[in-house]
Amino acid sequence: MKSIVLLLIALPAQIASYFPWMGPLVMRLVVGYVFMLTGWAKLNNLPQMIQNFSDWGIPFPGILTPFVSAVECFGGAMLILGLFTRIPAAMLTVVMIVAINVAKWENVDSLETLLGFEEATYLAAFLWLAIAGPGAASLDRLLLWMTGQESEPQQVV
Repeated sequence: MKSIVLLLIALPAQIASYFPWMGPLVMRLVVGYVFMLTGWAKLNNLPQMIQNFSDWGIPFPGILTPFVSAVECFGGAMLILGLFTRIPAAMLTVVMIVAINVAKWENVDSLETLLGFEEATYLAAFLWLAIAGPGAASLDRLLLWMTGQESEPQQVV
């Protein structure tokens, strides 16, 4: 039993301990890129997006459409850079909650259906980044080090 625990739990944990920076970096790059592009597309097609927001029953579509589009575009770019990560991640968490509520909720008939939406996956990713932070390979970490908030920069090997 001890050798199974060592092989299946301790060894993978030891290997993973060399790469703690990789999980947050990959997550930031993937969701940041997706949302930067979708936000940019929305910003470049605002009249149609305002109509969509209006059709979905979102209040003040003339104000909220450009705001949400900018949050997606610039928030995605900030996630890619790991710059002020928790703020855009938290804002995008709220965007995903609203998206699920407005555009998907009527189709939810089970937990399986809810968790099958890509918005639920993005919600989980943004929530994780908002709580866990950007990781060592980020501008946030560099800024903390440069301002003396961290004694030395985390090494990214």
